[in-house]
Amino acid sequence: MSLAAQPVRHLATALLLLLLSLAPAFAEAPRPQERVENFLLGNGMEVVVIPDHRAPIVTHMVWYKVGSADEPPGKSGIAHFFEHLMFKGTTNHKPGEFDAAVAEIGGDQNAFTSYDYTAYFQTVAPDALGGMMGLEADRMRNLTLTDDVIATERDVVLEERRSRIEGDPQSLLSEEVQATLFQNHPYRVPVIGWMHEMEQLNREDAVAFYDRYYTPNNAVLVVAGDVDAATVKRLAEETYGKVARGPDLPPRLRPIEPEQNTSRTVTMADPRVTIPGFAKYWLAPSYRTAEPGEAEAMDLLSEILGGGTRSRLYQQLIVKSDLAAGTGAFYDGTALDETSFVVHGSPRGPDGLAKLEAAVDAEIVRIQRDGVSADELDRAKNRLVRSMIFARDNPAGMANMYGAALTTGNTVEDVQQWPARIEAVTAEQVKAAALKYLKPDQSVTAYLLPAAGTSN
Repeated sequence: MSLAAQPVRHLATALLLLLLSLAPAFAEAPRPQERVENFLLGNGMEVVVIPDHRAPIVTHMVWYKVGSADEPPGKSGIAHFFEHLMFKGTTNHKPGEFDAAVAEIGGDQNAFTSYDYTAYFQTVAPDALGGMMGLEADRMRNLTLTDDVIATERDVVLEERRSRIEGDPQSLLSEEVQATLFQNHPYRVPVIGWMHEMEQLNREDAVAFYDRYYTPNNAVLVVAGDVDAATVKRLAEETYGKVARGPDLPPRLRPIEPEQNTSRTVTMADPRVTIPGFAKYWLAPSYRTAEPGEAEAMDLLSEILGGGTRSRLYQQLIVKSDLAAGTGAFYDGTALDETSFVVHGSPRGPDGLAKLEAAVDAEIVRIQRDGVSADELDRAKNRLVRSMIFARDNPAGMANMYGAALTTGNTVEDVQQWPARIEAVTAEQVKAAALKYLKPDQSVTAYLLPAAGTSN
């Protein structure tokens, strides 16, 4: 097992990367979309409509501006736990009715929790949109939260942690890395929560969390697909518009990271690991916190360094030198606060980890010293901008993109202007970003090793 498949924190970014990887160079670009529209309901709920009439489907998403980083101290896991509770019954609908309603019409639904937001979605035929809005608006304020419901679902999330985290050495190591990289910020706490705190979550915790955050003025409705803004507005006013506005929440101000002046190492050996791997992390600004042009430069740096088969790491370490079985880089720019930039790799076979890590470091130094060429910068820009173009073929991908942006301090205009800002980045800005943020004495390096120790 290697660290090459680090968990991606933000689904919108992951979808963009997937769409880019699947888009053939010769594919015909999608037709231009109708204009994206957004407006506010009277109770403060923001609505975004992304029309796309090429297929008779619609993705309906409700995003709440609350994630695990907003949890009270000592209550880790309550955001994800509450995501589970939202699928229980309400005063108007018995447990399972929502699921049955979606399944009966051949639709699909699910939800996910991140550090900065929680989202619920359904993909259905357009004529079912009003019904989905009614069901989603109902559980926004009418959940039935009994002690029995709490106890049963708490057992479910505890088992989820056992299977997904405790049973996976890579996930365990990722938690330790996150807690090391972030020394003060709540991003250091896992989204699913710490086991000993999850075990103590109770009905009072759930009700307090529900009453504080699950209100229309703390939510964003995104509807993408075979719809028009007038219809969405009418349906939203008939459903969500009847939900009372909640108390105004204070700004989402979180602890700030102190200056970091040390390199740190986290090592985990496990008998389930057969091939060693490493990953190196740095703190980096997000699109919300960065200076103008910095986040775009970091996106391009990630693409040039390790964004796929055309990247420097792939060409140098897999194609030319045969050092790596897998390698890459990732910048997680969709975050409310500071985020991370990551490079990773696993050697071709059990030996060679030290050589591989040195070779990855050398590619970073080469960019810091010599910069990037105009040609590779242009090609990286084309790949990133094309990712946005091909994302338009997927209403769910577009809904995720806008929802993640609007719940992390960005706007509809920010999303629409992103390609132009990418095009404006210079080679000097990419080099400057690498020099400023990828400092070896301010990194966290993680090693995942076979139980016998290193084999390099």
